[in-house]
Amino acid sequence: MSGIRIEDVRKRYGTGDTAVDALKGVDMVVAPGEVVGLIGPSGSGKTTLLKCLGAIIEPSAGRMTLGDDVIYDQGWLIPDLRALRRDKIGFIFQAPYLIPFLDVTDNVALLPMLSGDSNAQARTKALELLEALDVGHRGQAMPSQLSGGEQQRVAIARALVNRPPVILADEPTAPLDSERAMAVIRILNQMAKQFETAIIVVTHDEKIIPTFKRLYQIRDGRTEEQAGEGRAID
Repeated sequence: MSGIRIEDVRKRYGTGDTAVDALKGVDMVVAPGEVVGLIGPSGSGKTTLLKCLGAIIEPSAGRMTLGDDVIYDQGWLIPDLRALRRDKIGFIFQAPYLIPFLDVTDNVALLPMLSGDSNAQARTKALELLEALDVGHRGQAMPSQLSGGEQQRVAIARALVNRPPVILADEPTAPLDSERAMAVIRILNQMAKQFETAIIVVTHDEKIIPTFKRLYQIRDGRTEEQAGEGRAID
């Protein structure tokens, strides 16, 4: 099965008496087209897990599969991790991190251009996504001219533009009010189904937790799967 599969992933920082086991054997499965919540107290290992899965830091042990590729099995199996992050993983953060001197369309078009698309091809992809996310009319605006909700929609478009099999979202609704937070979750669910993308959302946001059909609770470096409420998003 494509999507995301994490098997017995461990991460140890340091050695000897000062070693800290941040992940102690994490298992997760997220199917294509599925949005799954990852919850847990501060210091439980959520950020470490996301960094391992995003090929930002190296696990100490385990196996990770993204899409159709085993990317890690007791060591990295992908020679170019930068290309992996660019082409196979979409990142959405609490802050949009848009490039302030590029307009909205160029912010989204930059990744496909870096992947080898022509300027025209990249801008076409960007505009199609921006239209789908109801911010196409803001394509020539600068990031500073957008509302917080609009900026987050542009960030979602940027994460999706290379059609990655995986999106990792770290507290994407934290700065938003209830209406905008629900809009973001609605969009993520729609995009997951449309593009068959597997999405993990790390969150403390009590507003959105009831919307997940499945949750993983991480505590003391280990995960436990939970059934979510799967509440309809109005």
